[in-house]
Amino acid sequence: MTAYLMIAPMVILLGIFVVWPLLYSFYLSTFKISFYQPSVFVGLDFYKYVLTSDGFWKSLGLGVYYTLLTVPAELVLSLVLATFIKTLSGKVAAFMKTTVYLPAVVSSVVAAIIFGFMYQDQGVTNWMVGFLSIGPVDWLNDPDVVLPSIAVTGIWLRFGLTTLIMLAGLLDIPEAYYEAAAIDGAGYLRRTFSITIPLLKNVVLYLLVTECTLAIQMFDLPLVMTNGGPVDSSTTPNLYIFQRFRDFTPYATSFSLAASLLLFIALGLLSLVIFRLVNSDKSVDG
Repeated sequence: MTAYLMIAPMVILLGIFVVWPLLYSFYLSTFKISFYQPSVFVGLDFYKYVLTSDGFWKSLGLGVYYTLLTVPAELVLSLVLATFIKTLSGKVAAFMKTTVYLPAVVSSVVAAIIFGFMYQDQGVTNWMVGFLSIGPVDWLNDPDVVLPSIAVTGIWLRFGLTTLIMLAGLLDIPEAYYEAAAIDGAGYLRRTFSITIPLLKNVVLYLLVTECTLAIQMFDLPLVMTNGGPVDSSTTPNLYIFQRFRDFTPYATSFSLAASLLLFIALGLLSLVIFRLVNSDKSVDG
């Protein structure tokens, strides 16, 4: 009874602000909702319309592509940087942690505008690649490079937070393991793959689930930087749903609701796959 009372406030809040809106959204998605005519029950018709829409599947594919561009890079950079910070002394480590975390407090809209200026024809990015006799590159108007260009902004915004989370996991690993491995002659790579990565399994699992979910739902960066262009080559799922909601069609609301719920199901399946692939440990001995 004590345990139920302790979790009751959170369960009530989840019920009011998560479970009930989710169920009510599903209920509304079974109606033709129009601001000019009475609602008409149509069952699962709008789900069929979304599933047969080429735009929805293309946006979902772009969301997965953006995730593959950002999440592995974030995890690798975070692990390398966290390992480096761990070797520093107290004051230097504190300075590095503060510096690394700074991008996380920058508004994504501000970052999108800044990187948009950097990607211009006369921007600093083309100035830098000019030393390699490349360019100028039309970073935000070329369908082949627009999403990788946006991904760089996304990585810059997120890797600071993931670095601190990774660092917390590294500091939780007993130094005795590394000392014993060093005595046995294990090098840096052997210690990394035999000690660090296995004992960071829970941290990696958490980062994989959260970062993949956030990456597929990326909305503000493509909206501000390209508005989904050129030719829908940066229209991520949330941006696609937002654009369909703004369509001048009588039933844009119902279509958007159905697409949102299908995206919710897709994210749930993705999280399930990650949990199956990365078996978490209930506890790690310290």
